[in-house]
Amino acid sequence: MKTSNKNRVSAEEAQTIAIDALGFLAGDPDRLGRFLAITGLGPENLRAAASQKDFLGQVLHYVAQDESLLLAFAGQAGLVPNQVTSAHHALTGDPHEGYLN
Repeated sequence: MKTSNKNRVSAEEAQTIAIDALGFLAGDPDRLGRFLAITGLGPENLRAAASQKDFLGQVLHYVAQDESLLLAFAGQAGLVPNQVTSAHHALTGDPHEGYLN
């Protein structure tokens, strides 16, 4: 997914990025297992959670906290890392939570 401004994404683009990030996590059993362990979710309630904006923000928070995970996801999705963190901000309203220092 490409956006017109590399540093900002719309709310709609942010949701798409978050869903893509969840798919990225789900594409690898180890990555998904770690994510589920941290969130306390199970495979049976993951789909329902994915429809909630707050949860999608948490997905991006999780990805943004781990630089190697962030870079791998951004590379696979054709994004720059700042687009992922901007998407997190668009979903949560918090410009700092989840960002790498």
